Amino acid sequence: MIDIKRIVENTKEVERALSKRMNVEDMHLDEIVLLYSQKKEVLKEYESKRAQQNSFNEKMAKVDKGSDEFKQLITDLKQLSATVKDLEEKVNEYDSKLTSLIEVLPNIPDEDVVAGGKEANEVIKVVGEKPVFNFDIKDHVQLGTELKLFDFATATKLSGNNFSMYTGMGARLEWALINYFINEHINDGYEMILPPHIVGEVSGYTAGQLPKFKDDVYWLNEGNQFLIPTAETSLDNIFRDEISEESELPKKYFSYTPCYRKEAGSYRANERGLIRVHQFNKVEMYQYTTKEGSDKAFEELVSKAEKLVEGLGLHYRVSKLAAGDCSAPATKTYDVEVWLPAVGQYYEVSSISNVREYQSRRGNMKYRPSNGGKAEYMSTLNASGLATSRLMVALVETYQQQDGSILIPEVLRKYIGVDKIERE
Repeated sequence: MIDIKRIVENTKEVERALSKRMNVEDMHLDEIVLLYSQKKEVLKEYESKRAQQNSFNEKMAKVDKGSDEFKQLITDLKQLSATVKDLEEKVNEYDSKLTSLIEVLPNIPDEDVVAGGKEANEVIKVVGEKPVFNFDIKDHVQLGTELKLFDFATATKLSGNNFSMYTGMGARLEWALINYFINEHINDGYEMILPPHIVGEVSGYTAGQLPKFKDDVYWLNEGNQFLIPTAETSLDNIFRDEISEESELPKKYFSYTPCYRKEAGSYRANERGLIRVHQFNKVEMYQYTTKEGSDKAFEELVSKAEKLVEGLGLHYRVSKLAAGDCSAPATKTYDVEVWLPAVGQYYEVSSISNVREYQSRRGNMKYRPSNGGKAEYMSTLNASGLATSRLMVALVETYQQQDGSILIPEVLRKYIGVDKIERE
């Protein structure tokens, strides 16, 4: 959530920054400023009347309880108490209105993030060459069927369209990927977390996914719980309503979970198989840092995501997203995109975002500075490390051989136990 004081004190600056990603008329900044001013006046009156109310104890202690003066004080106190209660309710109403307007605003993009949507994204790095084949290649669906790696028909029978089921060596290859990621993160000093896959509405709110994106997640029929669309939703809430010490930062975590997403909207004709599904596996990286440490953490997360893709020997690029293509909580996002040979397109396998104080304000997550100053909001960052479904597509299609087999990247061989997957 954006700091309301920043909106009030630098309205035009906030408007200019947010206009990179949304229409000015949808911001309601003037309304926010007006409501804040009105709230301050009511709050001032409330605090004055509250002080008067508190002074009655001393006045009444000095007066005979049976006197007319005491009875008048009781009458005056009742009237004053009613006024105080009314003013408090008005303050709460203003707070509620202000929250409803501010909580749906996306984060303010960094100065170097350009305006626009996907069309304004900038490719800032390309690594390796697109694979070249001297035979007619197959897509991952055909290869997966022939080698019995995936069973999309059974997945559809079990769960409906756009679900997947890994079988045999496909399941083992998926598990090898996950183990590869886990070991790399442990070696880099990140703490492993296996969080709940079901969280409450407050967790979604803290992560910035609710209330705006409530239709994008799978809700349970009972209560206010939903299936996590990413482990970020869980990791972001570990320190909700807590104060840490600056000496404990940065806190570095990673987590393996399935991710559950409705993926509303139409699917393109070439987005078959694993390219876009409702459930997929992902290892997520997450950091809590000081304000000053967030930029360094961002570069570290980008480097780690790239290192994982490089280790697999895949051709990829890094794109810096325009403001309108960043998720709502993000001030800056880089996507790591792998090349899918059969589709002939790049697809994102890691999205790295600096969220700064947006989530910590929503979740009241602070730290005490080492110098003994006032508690400050933590900065939070998240990154896929990595999502597996599209990586599986890239691996299967990139490493396919003319005889229909698939070579296994060297970094995965110790986890899967073979160098090649061949037809039985």
